[in-house]
Amino acid sequence: MSEDQHLLEHDLQDSTPEVRIGLSRVGVRGVHKAIRQHSGKRETLVPAEIACSVDLDPARKGVHMSRFPELFEQAIDEIVIGDTFLVEALAEHIACRILERQEALRAEVEIHARLPVTRTTPVTGLRTQELVTLVGIAAAARSGVKRVVGVEATGINACPCAQGLVRSSASERLLEAGFAEGDVERILELVPLATHNQRGRGTLYVGTALQLDALDLVGIVERSMSAPVYELLKRPDELFVVEHAHLQPRFVEDSVRVALRETIDAYPELDGADFLYSRQVNLETIHDHDVLAERFGTVGEIRTELENGNHLDRHTELREWLGRS
Repeated sequence: MSEDQHLLEHDLQDSTPEVRIGLSRVGVRGVHKAIRQHSGKRETLVPAEIACSVDLDPARKGVHMSRFPELFEQAIDEIVIGDTFLVEALAEHIACRILERQEALRAEVEIHARLPVTRTTPVTGLRTQELVTLVGIAAAARSGVKRVVGVEATGINACPCAQGLVRSSASERLLEAGFAEGDVERILELVPLATHNQRGRGTLYVGTALQLDALDLVGIVERSMSAPVYELLKRPDELFVVEHAHLQPRFVEDSVRVALRETIDAYPELDGADFLYSRQVNLETIHDHDVLAERFGTVGEIRTELENGNHLDRHTELREWLGRS
């Protein structure tokens, strides 16, 4: 038998590796697919990017890489998303199939889908289409499955620090111009004060067996920032967004904390063992760098800090939580 015939008839991936060390992740990423969504009789194709990996046993040389995209195709054909876009359900379906077909110890799938959402501008009421990113993550093992629903959305943050400097400077100038101290305070309360703005990108993940509407999570992320942003704005809308942002200045840290608190308040039924992750990245305008903040942990860990304000030495990370099947 020739060497080529031997390779065709025997899976080299199933042979014993020269170095017997298990691998934490082996798989594919950057696979682009269109997911079908049904709303009534209408079908829409939603672009998505999929990544999938498995934990590899020390006794196996490799995985069958071609099976990943093959299983993606089968899963997309089998699962048609309904009005509520449950991308995490698709991730779970794929993870379970990968676990079986790859004979893996564990399989993990992450899907990022760009979903168009129609909204109206805040003052003029014009229809505008925005794109939000919905994230579904699932980890499957022989002991069970865990999944995460997540979102990414943009907004604007107004910097409180610079605004405080502007307020102090404006107060001094008004007093020097002859305004009474009480009048100065009243003026500063009524007039939005200048500061530098940052376009922000907020991320929120919730790991739970509960079925959540991802678009509700988008609302939480947008409200965690100083103001939402819109693709289309007329002048009255621009005025509203700018004034709203400057009347509610927030640091990058504020956005993370507000998102977590609102998630806890919005979903009191979340179990203490469920998972939360919030991340905020702001694109600076007066510095040549970006700023970020994030917090992760179980719902129980974060609830404890909200209740007593005491720092916890340990914050559970996402991969650790996914591994607790």
